[in-house]
Amino acid sequence: MTSLSTFTLPDHTQLPESDGTFVKNWQEHPQSILLTDSITPVLEQLHPDSQYCIGQDLGIYWRLTDPPEKGAEAPDWFYVPNVPPTLEGKMRRSYVLWKEYVAPLIVIEFVSGDGREERDKTPPSSQGEVGKFWVYEQAIRVPYYAIYEVLKEQVEVYHLVDNTYQILQANERGHYPITPMGVELGIWQGRYQNAELPWLRWWDAQGNLLLTGEERAEVERHKRERIVEKLRTLSPEQLNALGIDAQMLD
Repeated sequence: MTSLSTFTLPDHTQLPESDGTFVKNWQEHPQSILLTDSITPVLEQLHPDSQYCIGQDLGIYWRLTDPPEKGAEAPDWFYVPNVPPTLEGKMRRSYVLWKEYVAPLIVIEFVSGDGREERDKTPPSSQGEVGKFWVYEQAIRVPYYAIYEVLKEQVEVYHLVDNTYQILQANERGHYPITPMGVELGIWQGRYQNAELPWLRWWDAQGNLLLTGEERAEVERHKRERIVEKLRTLSPEQLNALGIDAQMLD
């Protein structure tokens, strides 16, 4: 029998990073990128020391099993506050709870089927099977769990209260406040990466849509164009008084 003094729990470099299955939903990757890109400025303000981690289809190991990957859940998107973004200068292959201890603040699943898998509350069985909902609620204890169903154009958000998930009610904007992050989660109908779809997106606490880097650049471009158009209405003398060469506006 191995003693506790000699037994070492595996870390992210010693555990499988994939169970070998294909991505079930073609929208998963652009949707994950959209969530990450638009929330990054907020997280940088929340974590000026850069101590946070975002996982996209990354396994969260919460128990030891044989085979090891049976002891992991791989959410489509999750955020962990107050942990280093890399480990010993390397990107994580997985997120191992018994090595890092800090649970994700929010986990988001994108439904590919009928939603039963994402809402499965089955506790662990002797065969090793366990429901995804049960794992997030009872084992990992994720404070916020969101289930996004693109076909139904809806998102369902749960908040952990007294060790039990309570479904959140939408606010007057139809959004779901994720209070510790100072943001709201909801559905936005629009075009992203050449696809017109109901996308899952973030808003700030005042209801302003959090933009992607490309959207922010587009807003700045329009601002500059409006400024140039206003300057073109001024005379050369007025431009000169502002220190602007009229030829620069051509």
